[in-house]
Amino acid sequence: MSKMIFVNLPVTDLARAMRFYEAVGFTNEPRFTDDTAAAMQWSENIVVMLLTHEKWASFTGKPIVDAHAQAQVMLCVGIDSREGVDAVTEAAAAAGGTADPNPIQDFGVMYGRSFEDPDGHIWEPMWMDPAMATAEAPTELVG
Repeated sequence: MSKMIFVNLPVTDLARAMRFYEAVGFTNEPRFTDDTAAAMQWSENIVVMLLTHEKWASFTGKPIVDAHAQAQVMLCVGIDSREGVDAVTEAAAAAGGTADPNPIQDFGVMYGRSFEDPDGHIWEPMWMDPAMATAEAPTELVG
């Protein structure tokens, strides 16, 4: 198996969460989906596992945070263009999420926005100029 990431997210309404993630570009993987969990594929190596609260509780004894009131993680994903960042964010808002709970980040060579899913989980679609991979990053981007 190649290196992959499986992001596990607790959700209050599995069907609603699946519809939301499909609307922003994820694809359901039915082999790993049932009435307690859904595998939503973002890319070949990134899968989001949407878990009912009951299913989530079977993996950990820690309480589920209210992601509308508290932040535990922000999930940043690469997008191919600035327009793609806008399209994903706008699709999220149209599908029942919240666009731009965090300030828009525009550094010219990097552009990012954010959205919350219906359960309050924060995603940050981000575009970076491919030339950044071969150049020294400006100090205002890296601190």
